[in-house]
Amino acid sequence: MSDVEGEKKSKPSVRKRADAIKPFRCKNLIAVIEDPVDMRNIGTIIRNVNGFGVEKVYVVDSRRLLPNDWQEFRERRELSKISVSAVKWTFVRRFDTTDECFDHLESKGFQSIVTSPHVKGKASIYLHEGDFTKAAKLAVWFGSESIGISDRAVERSEMCVSIPMFGMIESLNLGTSSGIVLYEVCKQRREYQSKYRRSGQKGIREEPLPTVMKPSAD
Repeated sequence: MSDVEGEKKSKPSVRKRADAIKPFRCKNLIAVIEDPVDMRNIGTIIRNVNGFGVEKVYVVDSRRLLPNDWQEFRERRELSKISVSAVKWTFVRRFDTTDECFDHLESKGFQSIVTSPHVKGKASIYLHEGDFTKAAKLAVWFGSESIGISDRAVERSEMCVSIPMFGMIESLNLGTSSGIVLYEVCKQRREYQSKYRRSGQKGIREEPLPTVMKPSAD
């Protein structure tokens, strides 16, 4: 038997991996992409979502550039390559309009926050100032690459979150900014859900869930 064959047989099965990561998933956390233009950014955000343990991705696609059948989209080679196949393991739902997505989220009891470097007339905080554990169900919105988050999304959200910037250029690309924001949100919510129950038998857990996975021995 070759070394390659031995290495393949020693790797955990997909089911073992799924069981191992289950306690680390951030329950009731959704990332929303509003009117993305570049498929590469969709793939990058899906990769971030999967890697950090976000539960779902919603995509507002008012230009109807994406197929309604997400399985068809999953099979696109470009997206699978960019997301490093994360799209195969990530729940994604498409909406025609911003209001349609908000209506669905609110019907399920979700609160929404938007991300933008500059928002006027709305409660706005820096990322490190936020407590992202207060809402039992939370949706984090990211705007398009060209115009950012829409006025309508700002109007219907609870608040705006921004990343402090200290350079001459006061913006980050969509893939980078989503990674920074989702990491902080997931870190807080994972630490919270490791200690407290939110559904069923609420209260402090007798035995906290783990917050960090140990490196694989394989």
